[in-house]
Amino acid sequence: QVQLVESGGGLVQPGGSLRLSCTFSGRMFGNYVVGWFRQAPGKEREFIGRSTGSGGSVYNVDFKKGRFTISRDKAKNTVYLQMSSLKPEDTAVYHCAASSRIIAGDYEYDYWGQGTQVTVSS
Repeated sequence: QVQLVESGGGLVQPGGSLRLSCTFSGRMFGNYVVGWFRQAPGKEREFIGRSTGSGGSVYNVDFKKGRFTISRDKAKNTVYLQMSSLKPEDTAVYHCAASSRIIAGDYEYDYWGQGTQVTVSS
């Protein structure tokens, strides 16, 4: 059974940075894609991007402007989401999720972490 634990959230001022971590356990890390998502109050969940098993990253076009960077540390079984120049509209619960299969051309995320709150406010 895959388990995912997010950490690193908190309160940050506008313009600040945070690095979220998603620690993976239970299966072979390299066999899974790990995606980052966020959900703000009253809004639908957004896909930010994913880290592939080989260590590459793919981003939702709305997050390709350089403020969000996904990376993978294979030795630590951890995927990171580095966020910079944060804005109040980035306030949300951030989740990571793992997938090892594709259905209808897209990854099916079967395992989810509990989420970590990010609040951007002065």
